[in-house]
Amino acid sequence: MALTQAVAREHIHTRQINFTGYEREDGWFDIEAHLTDTKTYAFSNNWRGTIEPGEALHEMLLRVTINDKFQIQDIEAATEHSPFSICPDITPVYKALIGVTMGPGWRRVIRERVGGMQGCTHLTELLYPMATVAIQTIKPLQNHRRKLADSDSKQHVGRPFVLNTCHAWAEHSPVVKENAPDYYVPRAKESEDNAASGNNDRISLTSLSDADPATEESTG
Repeated sequence: MALTQAVAREHIHTRQINFTGYEREDGWFDIEAHLTDTKTYAFSNNWRGTIEPGEALHEMLLRVTINDKFQIQDIEAATEHSPFSICPDITPVYKALIGVTMGPGWRRVIRERVGGMQGCTHLTELLYPMATVAIQTIKPLQNHRRKLADSDSKQHVGRPFVLNTCHAWAEHSPVVKENAPDYYVPRAKESEDNAASGNNDRISLTSLSDADPATEESTG
């Protein structure tokens, strides 16, 4: 579904963020991010002078190397363009995330180790979606090689990584019922309806067994 028609307006700013996942020849995976901020007009910067339209005010790159267990093996950050000369100085601190596993608590660990004054706002923001990009890189590839549908978790050992992370993967959703039935939990009303349906079935069976043979024959 497309957005509705916008009112007349002028293009001012563009932030582009690109994430790419790679499988390495050593069996690990690289998840890379590239962020740029550009304006449609020229403006002055105290350090760089005039920044022309389309020239990046911010340009940050991030590469996170993980194994198939989503544990970070290495991380590299780079600042190509920034509004202040000291911005690139902070990039080495992102090595503090080596050894961390992308999973429960991922955002909390990011905030603790490289959040706020401990890091660069834009590089740190790139880290948050890294976990979902990693999932999209690794899990569908594993299913593809097993000749399974990309969302199929039936042969997955343990709790699906994405369970209860969105409405589609809520434990009571039809998506979970189909793709990860062992972890499907029906809603309370559904459970009540199923229980009521089961009682009605038992009543019907009892009624039929006690019915007059003539009635059974006439309705058969």
